[in-house]
Amino acid sequence: MEKILEVKNISKKYQNKNGETVAIKNVNFKVRKGEFVSIIGPSGCGKSTLLSIIAGLEEKTEGEIYIENENVEGISPKVGYMLQRDCLLEWRTIWDNTMFGLEVKGKNDKENKKYVEDLLKKYNLYEFKDKYPSELSGGMRQRVALIRTLAVKPKILLLDEAFSALDYQTRIMVTNDIYSILKKENITAVIVTHDISEAISMSDRVLVLTKRPGTIKDIHKIDFDIKNRNPINCRESPKFSQYFNTLWKELGVDE
Repeated sequence: MEKILEVKNISKKYQNKNGETVAIKNVNFKVRKGEFVSIIGPSGCGKSTLLSIIAGLEEKTEGEIYIENENVEGISPKVGYMLQRDCLLEWRTIWDNTMFGLEVKGKNDKENKKYVEDLLKKYNLYEFKDKYPSELSGGMRQRVALIRTLAVKPKILLLDEAFSALDYQTRIMVTNDIYSILKKENITAVIVTHDISEAISMSDRVLVLTKRPGTIKDIHKIDFDIKNRNPINCRESPKFSQYFNTLWKELGVDE
């Protein structure tokens, strides 16, 4: 499977009145096309900082980001980004929300409108296109936010604690929905999460960062060998608790 993202020797330092703080140091990893990768680590280890650097929202101190073998500086149109909250505009309809990114980029042409319409139909949201965000459940809002992001056709989707605002039951259902959508659309995904179970159930690999300054401590391949894999049936697998115990111990005995 071909490489789509390479993070090479990334470091980030902050200057403050007490001197210099190193948030992340010498981070290296690659992501293959269509892969789902999670990043976990202790609080304050620089997970979200790393994701922001990949997204081009924050400057790196050292290192390079390569997307499809091209050295990228700043924001790339090939990268989509989802935050903790859906950030839907309450005064716009669902249709207008999903079109927002295309409007900003000046790409709300007939072809792209048809693409968004097809996405809404495929994922059971088209009948709600004239509704407003306040009329939707938390899970539906998150699916709308995902379709808004997919509308601009990113090659890579970055998710920063994208499900943490949802209650536990809704969170499990939404991760299942979004995992299925990303796999069907063949979108490469990198997610930052504090939830070990979420990381295991969604990922092909899990990257574990050390405490600050964050660097790669270990990379775990997740293989459930399940036909029609999704996060819910992964949680039911006997392998799930084995992966959980391994990652829990690794986080708990951080050097």
